[in-house]
Amino acid sequence: MKTTGKVNGIISNIVIVKVDGAVGQNEICYVYVGETKMMAEVIKVIGDDAYVQVFDSTRGLKIGDKVEFEGHMLEATLAPGMLSRNYDGLQNDLEKMDGLFISRGSITDPVDFEKLWEFKPLAKVGDKVSAGDWLGEVKEQWVAHKIMVPFIMTGNYTVKSVVEAGEYKVTDTIAVVADVDGNEYNITMVQKWPVKQAIRCYTEKPRPSRVMETGVRAIDTFNPLAEGGTGFIPGPFGAGKTVLQHAISKQAEADIIVIVACGERANEVVEIFKEFPELIDPHTGHKLMERTIIICNTSNMPVAAREASVYTGMTIGEYYRSMGLKVLVMADSTSR
Repeated sequence: MKTTGKVNGIISNIVIVKVDGAVGQNEICYVYVGETKMMAEVIKVIGDDAYVQVFDSTRGLKIGDKVEFEGHMLEATLAPGMLSRNYDGLQNDLEKMDGLFISRGSITDPVDFEKLWEFKPLAKVGDKVSAGDWLGEVKEQWVAHKIMVPFIMTGNYTVKSVVEAGEYKVTDTIAVVADVDGNEYNITMVQKWPVKQAIRCYTEKPRPSRVMETGVRAIDTFNPLAEGGTGFIPGPFGAGKTVLQHAISKQAEADIIVIVACGERANEVVEIFKEFPELIDPHTGHKLMERTIIICNTSNMPVAAREASVYTGMTIGEYYRSMGLKVLVMADSTSR
């Protein structure tokens, strides 16, 4: 049964909730304004008071309004169909939202759950697998998208069955695995993962030792970036940071590009949405957007939503990294 509560105090987008049960740090809840529900995150708990940070405008919220807690952290939906999409920090598909402005409480599916994908099995009956192991693959744009044992599964499993090659929805069962006790689990092409927990289903984490070629000679020569490393581009408004991002995205030695506009001004974000899809990928000759994901929260949106966009972008990056792909994640601007 879900924990519920009532609004007991409002300070901008911080809401104090009097709860009737257990809640946890970073737990997701929904704050109701009439029939509209707004997603929020628990940032502090003192006694039976939960301090939650709302991802939306709290205008019109009143003392006594209803709050429902979901029992889990903010999660990213990971499945084929994310490439070429424009998301907000909560992974709502911006293209599916109606109107010029985003309505409060708008929620859309991050992927098309009805689309059929051409699945090819990689695992065989009897194989021993664990979290992150590849069971099969589908072709997503120009990328071999690996279907993996869900990251939340712990321990070792035995593959009991795998579907034959063919077309399936992401929600269809493509494999059945069993644990050491004989309990069976159905695996689909979609999984969820809490964005504030790093994906750790790797055998080892080597130290960065190889230079990542950005294709920009000034950077590669005087300020080289390592594969698996980080870098930053300081500069004032209008200095050309976004243009440099475009250049690195086009030329860098990376398979997947994740652009996180986590605090840019609205006019800069429009620039990304308008110009980025027109860039030609020199590696494939097709649109660069075909192997790119854009996650956007402008600087006038609540800080909670801007912060969430960075975590969501990193989680999506880690997901594709688990497929053996090189992922370039760029966030602009983390100072906001």
